Amino acid sequence: MPVNRNALIRYRTIDNCLQNRYRKWTLDDLIDACSNALYEFEGIDKGVSRRSIQADIEMMRSNKLGYEAPIIVVDRKYYTYADKNYSITNSPISQQDMQVLGEVAALLNQFKGFNHFTDLNEMVSKLEDKIYSQKTHSMPVIDFEKNDNLKGLEYIEGLRKAIVAKKVLKITYQSFKAREASVFFFSAYLLKEYRNRWFVLGTPHKSGAVLLNLALDRIQSFEECAETYRENKTINLATYYSDVIGVTKSPGQRDSEVVFWIDDANAPYIITKPLHHTQKLLKEENGGKIFSIRVILNFELERELLGFGNRIKVLGPRNLVKQIKKILENALHGYNNRDMQMDKEV
Repeated sequence: MPVNRNALIRYRTIDNCLQNRYRKWTLDDLIDACSNALYEFEGIDKGVSRRSIQADIEMMRSNKLGYEAPIIVVDRKYYTYADKNYSITNSPISQQDMQVLGEVAALLNQFKGFNHFTDLNEMVSKLEDKIYSQKTHSMPVIDFEKNDNLKGLEYIEGLRKAIVAKKVLKITYQSFKAREASVFFFSAYLLKEYRNRWFVLGTPHKSGAVLLNLALDRIQSFEECAETYRENKTINLATYYSDVIGVTKSPGQRDSEVVFWIDDANAPYIITKPLHHTQKLLKEENGGKIFSIRVILNFELERELLGFGNRIKVLGPRNLVKQIKKILENALHGYNNRDMQMDKEV
C-alpha cells in the first residue's frame, strides 16, 4: 500500500522518540512531536489527531511496511521499544519500495554519460548496488567510502532548507580550539563536503564579520530565528572553492603556484588522480617528475603534500617550503625525544 509523505514523517518522528530512552513517551507526547515535525517539514499547522498516531503505531507494529516494530506500553502509559537497538531505519526495504527504487534507478541511469549529469554517476551506482544486495540478500559489490560515526550529518537537511528559504540561524558552536561554546546569529550560503566531513559557509551577524566556515561536527544546535537574513553579495559561490584544496580560505586571499617533485614510483598516483584541477606536469628530473598546481596555501594543502612523506619535495613557493620543512623538523624532533625517553626507561 502506498505511504504518503506525511505518514513517513510521522513514522520517522515516532521512531526517533522511541529510540530516546532518556525520556518517557506518552501518547500525547508522540502527538505533539509529530505535530511539530509536520509543521517544521511541511508547514502543516493543524495538529495530528489521536486516532492517526494510534493507527501509525499499529502500522509500525505490523508487517505491512516491513517494520514489525517491537513497540510496547510500559505502566499502561509510556511507549517504548522492547529492543533498545531497534529502529525502523534498520528494517529491510519492502518489495514495493524496491520496485519504486528500481524505477528511479532506471530513470537516472538514462542520464549517465551526459556531461551535465556526471555527478549522478556515483549516486546511481550506489543505488543500483543497494537494490542488488537487497534483492539477492548478498553482500554489496561496491564499498564506498563512509564514516558511520561522523557527527553533524543530521544537520544537513535543516541547514539546506535554511539556505533555500534564506532564514537566519541561531547557532551554538564550539570549535576545537575554544574552551566553551559560543552562540551567534548566522546567515548560511553553501554546504560543502571535503573528505567525508561537512561544512557550512556563511556570515556571522557581528561587527566586523567576514565569511565563516563552520564544521557541522562542531555545531551543538541551531534554530531558525526572526533576524534579517544577510544576502551574499560579495562572492561567487559556484567558483569560491575552485582555487583551494579543502575548505580553508579567506575572502581576497590570493592563490600561489605550488611546485613539487615526486619520485617516479609515486608519480602515477599524482597523474591519475591530480591533487587539483590546475595540475600540470612541468618536466622530468632526478628520477622523478615535477608538477605545479595553483591553489590557496592552507592547512589541507600541507596535509596533502605531507601525506607522501619522503617521496615528495616541495620546491616553491619559498614560504611553503619553509613551513613544510619546519613541520618535518618538529616531527623528527618529536621522534628523537621519544627514542631518548624509551632508552632511559630501558
